[in-house]
Amino acid sequence: MNRILLPVIALLAASVTGYSQETGSGQPVDTADVKNPVRASAGGYASWLHMAMFEKPSDPWINSTMFHNRLNFKAYSGSRTTVALEVRNRFVTGDLVSMDPSYTPGLAYDPGWIDMSWNITSGTSYVLNTMIDRAYVDFTAGKLQVRAGRQRINWSQALVWNPNDIFNTYSYFDFDYVERPGSDAIRLTYSTSPSSAAEAVVKLNSENEVTAAALYRLSILNTDLQFLAGETDEELLTAGMGWSGAVGSWSVRGEATLFAPFGSSSEDKDIFIVTAGVDKAFSDKITTLLQMMYSNNPAPPDSFTELYRGGMTASQLAFSEFSIIGQVTYAPIPLLNISLSGIWYPDLDGFYAGPAIDFSLAENVDFTFLWQYFNSIIGEEEMRINLGFVRIRYNF
Repeated sequence: MNRILLPVIALLAASVTGYSQETGSGQPVDTADVKNPVRASAGGYASWLHMAMFEKPSDPWINSTMFHNRLNFKAYSGSRTTVALEVRNRFVTGDLVSMDPSYTPGLAYDPGWIDMSWNITSGTSYVLNTMIDRAYVDFTAGKLQVRAGRQRINWSQALVWNPNDIFNTYSYFDFDYVERPGSDAIRLTYSTSPSSAAEAVVKLNSENEVTAAALYRLSILNTDLQFLAGETDEELLTAGMGWSGAVGSWSVRGEATLFAPFGSSSEDKDIFIVTAGVDKAFSDKITTLLQMMYSNNPAPPDSFTELYRGGMTASQLAFSEFSIIGQVTYAPIPLLNISLSGIWYPDLDGFYAGPAIDFSLAENVDFTFLWQYFNSIIGEEEMRINLGFVRIRYNF
C-alpha cells in the first residue's frame, strides 16, 4: 500500500510547497510567479465505444461495449513547477469479458514499478477498471528540466513504428488510447541550444528491472537528428538513431535501433530494427503516408491478441521481416475525415486493412467508425478476423 500512496503524497506535497521553494529568500523571484503563484486546470473526455468481432458476417458476432472516461488534472506553481495526475476509468461489458478468462485480470495488469491499475468491481460479463497512467512532478530551472513519476517519454520520430521509443511502446491498432502508455521514470532534459538537447532517463518496471538510456538531439541542414544509447530491462544493450526532415514537399522520417543481448538475457541473437517513411499533405484535404520496417529477427505472434496489442518492448515491434504501411486521409469538408490504411506482412502471408470515418457531430462531440480486418497466418492457423468499432466521444 505504501508503494502506491507515496507518489500521490509526493504530488500533493509538491503542489503545496513548490511555490514557497521557488520564491524563498535565497532564490530569484520570477515576475510571472508572483502574478500567478498557483494555478490549476482540469479536463478530459467521456466516450462510448462498441466493438463487434467476427470471421464472416454470417458467423456469430462477439460484442463488447466500453464506457471510457478520462480525467486530467494539472497544478502549476509559478512558471517552474507542474504537478500532473491523469486517470482513465473503463467500464467494459459483453462477450469479451464473459468468454475470455484472461481479459479481466489483463485489464488490471500494470507493467509499471508502481501498481496503479485496479479492477474496482467485476462479474461474469462486466468489469470496472481505474488506472492512473500519469502522475508526475515537473521542475524547470533555466535550461534544465526534471520530471519524476509516471510519464510519457516520447523519443519517436517516425509516425507508425518507433524502435527508438524504448520506454513505452504502443500498438498502432489501439486507436482508442491516444495518450499512449506511461513509464515510472526520472527524466532529465538539458537544452544545449534552441535546436538541441540532451536527455537521460531511468525507468523501473513491475519486475524491478531497469531501463536506462541517454539521448542527444540536434538539427543540421534543416534535419532533426537524434542518437541514443543505453540498456533495456537489464537484458539488451541498446543503441539507435532517428531523423526527420524534408525532401522538397515530402517529409522524411525514420528510426533505427540495435538490441544486443547481455547478462542473463533470454535472447540469443542481436535484434536490429529500422523503419523509414515519407508523408505529404497534397492540399488541406488530402494527406498520405508510406512507411516500411525491417527486422533481422522478428517475433511472429502466437495469437491474434499479441498481433493486436503489439510488442511489450521496442525490440518486439516487428512480427514480419518486412512490414509496409500506406495510408490516405481525405477531408472533403472541415468536419469530416475519411481515411484508409493498409499493412502488408510478407512473412505472415497476411495483411491488415483499416477504413475509418471521423465526423464532428457538435462542438466537442465526435463520431468515429473504424473497421479493422486482419488476414494472416498466426502460428499454424490462418486467421481472418473483422473488428468493427463505433465510438461517440465528448471532450471537456
